[in-house]
Amino acid sequence: MELPRALYLPDGDDPTGTAFTATALTIGPWDVGLQHAGPPAALLLREAERAGGIAGGQTVRLAYDIFGPVPVGPVRLTSTVVRPGRRVELIEAVLDAGDGRPLMRLSAWRMRTREGAEASAQPHPCPRRPEESRAETAAFFTTEVAYHRALDWRFAEGSFNAPGAATAWTRPECELVAGEPMTPLQHLLVMTDAASGISATLDWTEATFANVDLALALHRPPQGEWLGMAAETVLGGAGAAQCFAVLFDADGPIGRSSQSLFVEPRAAA
Repeated sequence: MELPRALYLPDGDDPTGTAFTATALTIGPWDVGLQHAGPPAALLLREAERAGGIAGGQTVRLAYDIFGPVPVGPVRLTSTVVRPGRRVELIEAVLDAGDGRPLMRLSAWRMRTREGAEASAQPHPCPRRPEESRAETAAFFTTEVAYHRALDWRFAEGSFNAPGAATAWTRPECELVAGEPMTPLQHLLVMTDAASGISATLDWTEATFANVDLALALHRPPQGEWLGMAAETVLGGAGAAQCFAVLFDADGPIGRSSQSLFVEPRAAA
């Protein structure tokens, strides 16, 4: 099975470097014509960091609003420095499908970093290392080449294919943009939107539980090849749910994520 080398191909006719074409590796679980939200979240992060004015700064808060599904195909990004500064800055980045209608929006706070700052010691949330964890492929994607192939998944607890909380490691199997190595923070965004997928409490064939947002709060940047998350989804009983995850790398926790889910029964075929 031959996989695309990247999630996105740059549009060579775009001199600003903000237009791309999504490959089959972005395909999500609900419709083969629509992207999983993880890849466009990472692409929006890339755009926000390119627009920022704090060289080498740390992105500490990322808040995504998902206005509608992102089609597999051409996408375009725009960015605005909402609050410039030498120590802290706020960047907004927006993604559309080329028609100007916003489909996803990122609000990202970035901070200046300094050497020698004190760090808290925290226990590692994962009971097993990647090499001790179980390799697994999601069974609910309807096409062989899709988002689930973009990362190498290793489960320390739980499963893609069984309900309940789960803890998993991932490492990239592709680039975000062709010709560019995927950074650890980009990798984190490609992965984290799947928190509600690995911790699903409902049957994928019987219910839709799509998230309308994604938020990450990071006390330090991710490092290394392997990143992970310990995720749990809580159903509210009235058509809404929340997914929360602890995010980590080999050295320990790096932050947390949350997702608000809209839950409803799937229409009969």
